[in-house]
Amino acid sequence: MRLILNVIWLVLCGLWMALGYIVAGIICCILIITIPFGLASFRIAAYALWPFGRTVVDRHDAGAASTIGNVIWFIFAGLWLSIGHVLTGVALCITIIGIPLGVANFKMIPVSLMPLGKEIVELP
Repeated sequence: MRLILNVIWLVLCGLWMALGYIVAGIICCILIITIPFGLASFRIAAYALWPFGRTVVDRHDAGAASTIGNVIWFIFAGLWLSIGHVLTGVALCITIIGIPLGVANFKMIPVSLMPLGKEIVELP
């Protein structure tokens, strides 16, 4: 079932959402000081391509630097990427088949708002 949902996800919205994260990551990697933001964006792009069967968990070793970085990320990229998730999620929820995909899109909003201090892990 995960494979079917991931393939449908990839075709309907995963490719476009991942492309948004890749663009944000490339822009962040231009400056040396924002490379951690770019790496986080690339990590989320991989998650946006194939989300079913994986989840986001908090890293316990993340500290104050992650919090400050998340505030900066929210202002410059997080808000805009989360708006993309909301719009895509609402569009997917219009159809019955798209409801699970829309819910998955809504579940990606917290990590798109605050990606630092998070880790993407496989579900058992």
